[in-house]
Amino acid sequence: MSGPPAPPHRRYPARVLEVETLAEVAREVERTKSDPEGVAIMTRKGRIYPVRLDGISLKAAPLLKQETLSVGADSAHARGIADHSAASTSVVILATWGQYQRLLPKLRRQPFRLAEAATEIERALRAYVARVPRTIAGPHRSFVVGDFPRVMGVVNVTPDSFSDGGLHLEPSAAIAHAERLVAEGASMIDIGGESSRPKSTPVSPEVEWSRIAPVLAGLVGRLAVPISVDTRHAEVAARAVDAGADVINDIEGLRSEEMRRAVARSGAAVVAMHMRGEPSTMQSDLVYGDLRGEVFDALASATDRALADGVPADRILIDPGLGFGKSAEQSLELLLHLGEFRSLGYPVVVGASRKSFLGWALGNDDPARRLEAGLAAAVMAAERGAAVVRTHDVAPTVQALALVRAAQRLGVGTNLSPSDFEEPDAP
Repeated sequence: MSGPPAPPHRRYPARVLEVETLAEVAREVERTKSDPEGVAIMTRKGRIYPVRLDGISLKAAPLLKQETLSVGADSAHARGIADHSAASTSVVILATWGQYQRLLPKLRRQPFRLAEAATEIERALRAYVARVPRTIAGPHRSFVVGDFPRVMGVVNVTPDSFSDGGLHLEPSAAIAHAERLVAEGASMIDIGGESSRPKSTPVSPEVEWSRIAPVLAGLVGRLAVPISVDTRHAEVAARAVDAGADVINDIEGLRSEEMRRAVARSGAAVVAMHMRGEPSTMQSDLVYGDLRGEVFDALASATDRALADGVPADRILIDPGLGFGKSAEQSLELLLHLGEFRSLGYPVVVGASRKSFLGWALGNDDPARRLEAGLAAAVMAAERGAAVVRTHDVAPTVQALALVRAAQRLGVGTNLSPSDFEEPDAP
């Protein structure tokens, strides 16, 4: 009997390299013993960065195409641009960092608002590649994000939250739980006094504050980490900051001018989350023409309004709102493409813990049986650049993210300057 066929002789074994960052590209090029100057030059050519632009005019699109081709890159736009049946188009540019360095000065010399497009492209690229720690100053405590994936521990002081409603309703139980989460490695505690599960019943600001106030009073001065308060009511936010909170976690994405102004006056940091409608109605409209684009645009608009009302950019974080006005498939899509939201330039917060889209993937309806899927989601989020992972299950999440942290450290230590791959020279 003949055995299995002999493997082919490989004169030059070819291997497709998996590289996620320019730092990894640089390290692989260095291993060829290339000249250091050549390493820096080649690194900029080692990865394609697809950039999407919306609303490019009929007159601008052909010029954009021409200029991208002139630097060896390419761009795609609507077929209707060719026969003038489309007044505007979305565009996807496919270029390396080095090609963007040559492309953007060309666009800045072109008419039809392409100079503005160049500015937006550069801003998005810089925000996307930046992986540097930043300190966020709260009114009581400062905290660091971006050095490694941080964990925000959930303390729900509610009778009806989908996973842990009623477990920590008594202030003493909530205080003990918060202290336990910090001991397990939480870098921040998030206290909520109103359930935001689908079809939940809203509560008044007075009721919400009556739940939160004694917990805050018991924790201030006892925790070494900042405290966040999960609220969509401006008056609760203001009182919480006065009582010792450093972060306001607004599931309504700062749509309220009163909330924006309250946050600006308080000096607190804020998490702006995307949600359609409110918890009682958010699952009634799940139709998106472009899910990621619409969530991205909504967060861009929310943060722009916050800036206009006096909230400093260095105190804003964003959250795409998995499960809030999204189907299970849509939540998973946002998780898979989480890194796109880094293009806005704000630290990204993600909350996937015990949510229904995990149950959809697992085929179970019990939030208590979603731990492993929640850990997988936390790792996926951290790998895609999430700065903060919000979870009910702090200890196992901290342990899971320790591996991500170790892997991310492997991107450090090449002979290049960090500006050659993480914060390159201006294109």
